[in-house]
Amino acid sequence: MSGFFISFEGGEGSGKSTQSQLLCKAFAAAALPYIATREPGGSPGAERIRQLLVTGDADSWDADTETLLFYAARLDHMNRLVRPALEQGKHVIFDRFADSTRVYQGVGKGISPNYIEMLHHLTLGNCMPQLTLLFDIDPSEGLARAASRRGDETRFESMDLDFHHRIRAGFLSIAKNEPGRCVVMNAVQDKIALHKQVVDGVNKRLGLSLVPQDH
Repeated sequence: MSGFFISFEGGEGSGKSTQSQLLCKAFAAAALPYIATREPGGSPGAERIRQLLVTGDADSWDADTETLLFYAARLDHMNRLVRPALEQGKHVIFDRFADSTRVYQGVGKGISPNYIEMLHHLTLGNCMPQLTLLFDIDPSEGLARAASRRGDETRFESMDLDFHHRIRAGFLSIAKNEPGRCVVMNAVQDKIALHKQVVDGVNKRLGLSLVPQDH
């Protein structure tokens, strides 16, 4: 039996990483097999590519090269970690997946959606999550949150505010067009209240019986 493939998406500072970690705790409490991973990254090769993508100046890469680097990392990640886990019946919880490329490089940087779709099909076929949880937040608030935990992975955060407004609109457009896969979450609320909504959404969409965790 294959495991479920769940992705968490959203703009900078939307809380998706925190919420994905809380969902992992709910899976662990239910004794369900899972792995947690992230993009770009997740496999040794993809983590090396991650450093090229998320550090340095905003203009370190042109949009075309950036898109190819994301898909190189994604293909290695899928082949080495994700597909074997799903085939073993493990549930895989992603902090970002292909929707981020569709939005950041497509909507944000002007790469043709047809080109991204073709690249996705050539590398991953029809592989997409069964459920995508989208954390929506005003970009100004999200960037302020992100700044409070700033490390060296600030390349995308450093892009101008108009870029981040395009990102938000792009994610909401995907959710509107793909309601069977996507659930939009209001990210501006207490993290435990938001976690309960995440668990409720996962249970309803995937037929599970997870219990929210309070820490």
